[in-house]
Amino acid sequence: MSAPSRPACSDLPPAVDHAGLVPHENLLSCIHCGLCTSSCPTYLETGNENDSPRGRIHLMRGIEEKRIPLTETAERHLDLCLDCRSCETACPSGVQYGQLIETFRLSVKEQRQGDSGQSRESWFEKYFLRQLFTDRRRLERLLWPARLMQWTRLDRLIDATGLPRLLPTPLQRMHRMLPQLGSYQNPLPDRLDTTQRPARHRVGLFLGCVADAMYRDLHWATARVLQNAGCDVFVPPTQVCCGAIEFHSGYADDAVARARQNIAAFPAALVDEIVINVAGCGAMLKEYHHLTNRSPELAEELTQFSQRVRDINEFLATLDIEPPQGALPLRVVYQDACHLRHAQQIEKQPRKLLLMIPELKLLEIKEPNICCGAAGSYNLTEPEMSDRLVERKINHILEQQPDVIASANAGCSLQLKAALKARGLQIPVLHPIELLDASQQGLSISEYLKSR
Repeated sequence: MSAPSRPACSDLPPAVDHAGLVPHENLLSCIHCGLCTSSCPTYLETGNENDSPRGRIHLMRGIEEKRIPLTETAERHLDLCLDCRSCETACPSGVQYGQLIETFRLSVKEQRQGDSGQSRESWFEKYFLRQLFTDRRRLERLLWPARLMQWTRLDRLIDATGLPRLLPTPLQRMHRMLPQLGSYQNPLPDRLDTTQRPARHRVGLFLGCVADAMYRDLHWATARVLQNAGCDVFVPPTQVCCGAIEFHSGYADDAVARARQNIAAFPAALVDEIVINVAGCGAMLKEYHHLTNRSPELAEELTQFSQRVRDINEFLATLDIEPPQGALPLRVVYQDACHLRHAQQIEKQPRKLLLMIPELKLLEIKEPNICCGAAGSYNLTEPEMSDRLVERKINHILEQQPDVIASANAGCSLQLKAALKARGLQIPVLHPIELLDASQQGLSISEYLKSR
């Protein structure tokens, strides 16, 4: 397939002076072979070349060379990208597409803000994405009324009245995405010691924001598994959001501020590795070194921090842990999180851990490399495309008739649970570590879910 022709949007007047958005040599790394198109979720859905990685790079290059104006139409094609980075896995030339699209978005936002002197962020982006979702304590407090409504079943009455349909679309989506919260779990203590001495490793557990507020039972499971593996687990209370929401939204300086706090919270003198059980957060933490152009004086610290970050599946796979003894006779579909499979290149390790569990049958699905449509806050800001993608994913999953769906990312879990709920299905969605934890405790899945 030849390189895409000049998009129709180029006939429209320019929106901004678009000089110098992305280093030109980076855009030239794409040879337009088209191997990325079959792995791009938005291209598979729309069939529009402008919605493929190749097409978007062509757009960015044309804008950089002033052949194509940066119009709303052109920017719309770029905004529709999930940043799932499946194209990076497929690319034979090693194009770092994620860096290209993120740098471009950041430059556009800063240039427009400089031209107008005002931020163009929406109320939802400002007050919810950047102020609520990035603060685990604030989010936890907000979830108390939701937990009470679920406990009293008032949420079902509210749904029956149709009141949620009166909310703005992003808030409707938040209501829809809210999972069954279950009983309140106490925060993890600052330190949990292994019973094995000497300890094999000193690890820091990164909590995240949404993950800690909604999936704290996963953190407890992770801590137990790490303790069983001979690790002392440290949970620094001063850690903060990884900064992914701000960075991907074009607020790199705020992401740098988050990175500074996390570097201080996890000093090398305290922990050898920093373990994370959320794929999206893990990808951001591992790429803190990308922030060095915003804060050159932190270059060494950012790089050293990134080098100590390990996904929990990746970390356990290196420890040669003892196989668990509790049988779990289940049909399990493992759903690949994009920021684990593509951004971190971790594919085999979660499967290896699951296959250690006695009597567990691991099932594979069609298009395992295609995004479920969660993509951080994408399912809130791009509801139409997100719904199309999760329907595609759920259909593939249900073909295997699973008892449990395993997912290593909080955002994916929320997305899949909401889609299953919409179909009236009650298939548990658990992290691979939770299945490992259940097996280590000798509990069936029904017993394990009741114990939380």
